[in-house]
Amino acid sequence: MSKEIEDHRLLNSSSNEPFSAVLERHVSRRAVMKGGLGLAAMGALGGFGVSALANSSGLAKTPLTLAFESLAGSRTDAIVVPPGYSAQVLVPWGAPLNDTAPDWSEDLALTPEMQANSVGMHHDGMHAFPLDADSASRRFILAMNNEYIDENALWAPQGGPTNMAEGQRPADEVRTEINAHGITLVEVEKTDNGVWQHVRGSAFNRRYTSATPMALSGPVAGSDYVRTKYSPEGTLTRGTNNNCANGYTPWGTYLTCEENWPDIFIKDEGRETDDDRLGIPTGRGRYGWETAAGDASEEEGEFSRFNATPGGASASEDYRNEPRTFGYIVEIDPYTGAQAVKRTALGRFRHEGCWPGKLVEGQPVVFYSGHDSRNEYIYKFVSEAVWDPADAPVVGAEANRLAIGAKYMDKGTLHVARFNADGSGEWLAVTPDATTADGRTLAEALGLAADDHAGIIIHTCDAADLLGATPMDRPEWGAVDPTSGEVYMTLTNNSKRTEEGSEPTFTGNEDDIAAPGNGYATAPTNAANPRAANEGGQIIRWREGEDQGVFEWEVFVFGAAANDADNLSGLTDSNQFASPDGLYFDERDEGQGILWIETDNGYAGVADATNDQVLAVVPAALQRADGAAAVVSGDNQQALKRFCVGPNGCEVTGIFATADRTALFINIQHPGNWPAGDDATQAASGTVRPRASTVVIQKDDGGIIGV
Repeated sequence: MSKEIEDHRLLNSSSNEPFSAVLERHVSRRAVMKGGLGLAAMGALGGFGVSALANSSGLAKTPLTLAFESLAGSRTDAIVVPPGYSAQVLVPWGAPLNDTAPDWSEDLALTPEMQANSVGMHHDGMHAFPLDADSASRRFILAMNNEYIDENALWAPQGGPTNMAEGQRPADEVRTEINAHGITLVEVEKTDNGVWQHVRGSAFNRRYTSATPMALSGPVAGSDYVRTKYSPEGTLTRGTNNNCANGYTPWGTYLTCEENWPDIFIKDEGRETDDDRLGIPTGRGRYGWETAAGDASEEEGEFSRFNATPGGASASEDYRNEPRTFGYIVEIDPYTGAQAVKRTALGRFRHEGCWPGKLVEGQPVVFYSGHDSRNEYIYKFVSEAVWDPADAPVVGAEANRLAIGAKYMDKGTLHVARFNADGSGEWLAVTPDATTADGRTLAEALGLAADDHAGIIIHTCDAADLLGATPMDRPEWGAVDPTSGEVYMTLTNNSKRTEEGSEPTFTGNEDDIAAPGNGYATAPTNAANPRAANEGGQIIRWREGEDQGVFEWEVFVFGAAANDADNLSGLTDSNQFASPDGLYFDERDEGQGILWIETDNGYAGVADATNDQVLAVVPAALQRADGAAAVVSGDNQQALKRFCVGPNGCEVTGIFATADRTALFINIQHPGNWPAGDDATQAASGTVRPRASTVVIQKDDGGIIGV
């Protein structure tokens, strides 16, 4: 999530013990545990211990070595990369996808049609989809999220947006803003001279925006919860919004994740508990899109749908349920332009991203996702169908990929995580018949019918509260080691923690903290979130046990400023970071790879020294020291190196490497005064209209990145 549109409200008022309290106990036990789990926990996990987790590759081969020196911090209007590397700007916001859109200019005044046919705004998660096997590292479809808009940059030629804070928004300004959100699909290719470009007019270039018709599938589809004036049958909706991180499937489709979508709606009356739990606002939406309702040009309630206040005799006569058609994982076939599908079985919340677990023939397909808000939860979806390698993609072959998606993603069990101080954890099934902390069935506790799976999904957050899941410090990106199956996840920060032993405060009814719609306002520390007012954040990792209902976890690295008193990983000026966000596990050889870490820092202790950055570490090269609070510690933190620094004002996000590892793609979101041209390392000599852009980092000699 970009800090530019962070929702600082705390919406989880449950009394569940937060991860910070669990982590504080966990860290304090390190000297006693000496790197291992207690015997009881080890038995439950099938014999795995923390020391095994820290050395899980089990390989005798020499680990990869990072072949660059850690960069100094930078505060400039340019990308900084190591010596011997270059960085190129690719597909910035507003780049034309076809001849319907004009070439970019500093004074270009965008219209709805222009923006619908151009690259969207504020690039975030992305993934590459090859067009043929022989040139997979030189030519592919780039699928990319466009998370939100910078209204001042978007409307710079007219001096800013019209009536953004009050009054009615002009219809065409709203349409343009809607078309700047969503997803961009664009064919890109590497030319013979090593320069990348996008293929204007490619048949694969297209946009999915906040107005694009999409299907609902899974438990919620066709239920009373999602019937609207637009879709009385409850099977369709329009658009996907505030798409942050991403994912992909083993069958070759793109997953985009709806994160800070609640703020585009308003609901002044007729509110349900899930409206409060997820934070649907009253009064005025983030962009005031609902104020354009009633414009003479409005078609099919295109603006009215953002006002979810009931106005008709039933849900089929208004848009009271429109917000319930958002908050999902959306599956897109990047090759065909088929209608996108919202996979509701994976839960409804503010999804940061969605990452597939280790793939094993004959076993279920697993996806992990985090709810990026303070004191929210980590989830796992386990498919009912087991993996069949015949469903793997064949590049260039015809396939009904969305039908395969329905097979694995429409039926299965959603779980939420509970972390224990001894390094063990449990996956709690989010099902109607699950038992809550007070002994009721989940359906009963939520006031639902005994078999109301759709209702459980609609109320995912309340369900997790009632099950006793562990509130976390803003779960953001995940990354999975495809060999070991270990999962890494960033917990970016949480300023609303309190010291161990203090009483939590609540956003809801303190006399009935288990009631749906409540959530934490502040929460005590715990073993997995050990720091009160946690500004630095941390990265955790876990490994599934032989019993798929349990896992073991540990902290991989703590973010901090070098001079912080609680610098638990011993970071120095050359690798200090805060607010870890993007993650990417780049496997170079079986069991070995580089873990790339991106930041969205708002902590002055680090931000005063450097802009947001990309760091690299080889997990297989590290062993956790006895008594250390994290795998990366004062004994080995020199293995964590700063690889790249972004321009002033930016967040570094979105990341992948080409199949041959000769190019690393990252996204630069909300820069302050960048880019100055095609060379990402060039600072502007004056003021430019800022444009989020993809950046391609390559070695000057054409070699493999990082090593």
